[in-house]
Amino acid sequence: MSDREPLLDWLQNWYAQQCDGEWEHEWGVKIATLDNPGWTVSIELEETGLEGRDYIRREINRAPQDWIWAWTAEETFHAACGPGNLTEALTLFRTWATTIAPPER
Repeated sequence: MSDREPLLDWLQNWYAQQCDGEWEHEWGVKIATLDNPGWTVSIELEETGLEGRDYIRREINRAPQDWIWAWTAEETFHAACGPGNLTEALTLFRTWATTIAPPER
């Protein structure tokens, strides 16, 4: 997996690699909208190669609609961001998952 692979393709592949007949019934990936406006991302890490890894809270506040916060808590990668920052939020996850944490199972 490389940074050259399209981001959504990478995320779909990461998700598919976690699916083992059990994981997908308990855990998953959630992307939703916020009303301020913006996005929220939750990627559950239980029983993945990322379980037990921490993403130190990062807050980037550029403008009222150009911001991103990302962190891990309770075995979940969380991100909240402005309406135009969803790609950036998912890129933060990919970079962390592929460079800091061990490879997926």
